[in-house]
Amino acid sequence: MEEGTQYYSTNHKAPPVSFRKALLKGLAPDAGLYLPLQLPRLNSDDLEAVSNLTYPGLATEIIGRIIGNEISRDDLLNICNEIYTFTIPLENVYDKNYLMHLDQGPTASFKDFAALLMGRVMQHFLSLEEKHITILTATSGDTGSAVANAFHGLKNIRVLILFPSGEVTEMQRKQMTTFHDNIQVIEINGKFDDCQRLVKTAFMDPRLSGFNLSSANSINIGRLLPQSVYYFWAWTQLSCNIRDEFIFSVPCGNFGNLAGGIIARMMGLPVKRFIISTNENDEVPQYLQTGEYKPVTPSRNCISSAMNVGHPSNLARIISMYGGSMDENGAILQSPDMVRIRHDFSAVRISDKKTREIIGSFYYQYGKMLEPHGAVAWAGMQEYIQDIQEQDQRDVFCISLETAHPAKFRDEIRSVLNIEPELPESLRKVESRTEEYLSLENNYDSLKKFIIQNY
Repeated sequence: MEEGTQYYSTNHKAPPVSFRKALLKGLAPDAGLYLPLQLPRLNSDDLEAVSNLTYPGLATEIIGRIIGNEISRDDLLNICNEIYTFTIPLENVYDKNYLMHLDQGPTASFKDFAALLMGRVMQHFLSLEEKHITILTATSGDTGSAVANAFHGLKNIRVLILFPSGEVTEMQRKQMTTFHDNIQVIEINGKFDDCQRLVKTAFMDPRLSGFNLSSANSINIGRLLPQSVYYFWAWTQLSCNIRDEFIFSVPCGNFGNLAGGIIARMMGLPVKRFIISTNENDEVPQYLQTGEYKPVTPSRNCISSAMNVGHPSNLARIISMYGGSMDENGAILQSPDMVRIRHDFSAVRISDKKTREIIGSFYYQYGKMLEPHGAVAWAGMQEYIQDIQEQDQRDVFCISLETAHPAKFRDEIRSVLNIEPELPESLRKVESRTEEYLSLENNYDSLKKFIIQNY
């Protein structure tokens, strides 16, 4: 079995480590984010060989090629067969324009794909080493519920989730505050960027080094690798022809979803372009336009709540993949190849007004319901299609990612469509459960004191 690659820090001040260490550590000691030193490349024969696999088989093949023999293929396949029991519908809207529904998992969010695999692989490694860790993670909406569900009951792992007060929906909050046992949730009086800053500060605090802290949001490389797989899945379901090109419109907040897609492209998936679809937190579209990066501070509170990120952590990874360097504070130390970036990406800012218009027009035109994040992605894709007049554009597959179930945003759907979205079974179960969570001020000393006293 092939050797797995090493993982380097985007800050380039920490030594490379194995996948296991990168996964269990989360953040590098120099506050950088881990990335593979190299990625395996799938040629046309390799792509043809994976084209008929089930989703668990495809995930095992793609992820197994990246991490090599750090976990056996049999163990990885067993895990994937146990967790990926839900469908990934690709719904044709018109011509070669599709919606990829990533909302069919146990918490009705695309983050189930990574959280489920992360939890099981972490537990696998920790059991072998007879170790325990504490997951400290920040959420802008769906990460918290996906992590709470995926890590609940894992005997070697305790979880502490921070969420910004007033910036997640009631359903999103209930999904993470009703698990209890090894799951603890704290409401922070601040923004998501504040929650993320608190988490990173805790990781770098030498006084907490003995608490074995790790992360489960997208600063952890374990989140990105599983998110590369569904891009391959779209190709296997719609084409299987290496000459066919794909465009993906990705709703972007912390940019982990997009980073997973870039990994797939670097491994050989025929992606013509990614459309970076953001809400009014438009620091990245502005960066692509001007070449100057300015975080949005404070982040803007939009109805696509999981995307309310004014300084996305994974931008440092993307800049590194294009030959540049960005530190943890957002300072660009070495400029990336902007010519390549502008060739590979189009970036679109979608306002709340436009998001609501798309939810309404899409439903009345196609009879299908979009939630705010999916509406941002669809709007971004349609703007791109209208702006590009290439003759061969009609021959390209255009895939818009729907990342959450509309029922998670009932109030917004009801206000736009005057319709109550039907709750999937996974969400109906949450309604009757009892919530438990604490509230803390946006203050690192308060969080540190809580960790020391309780963990």
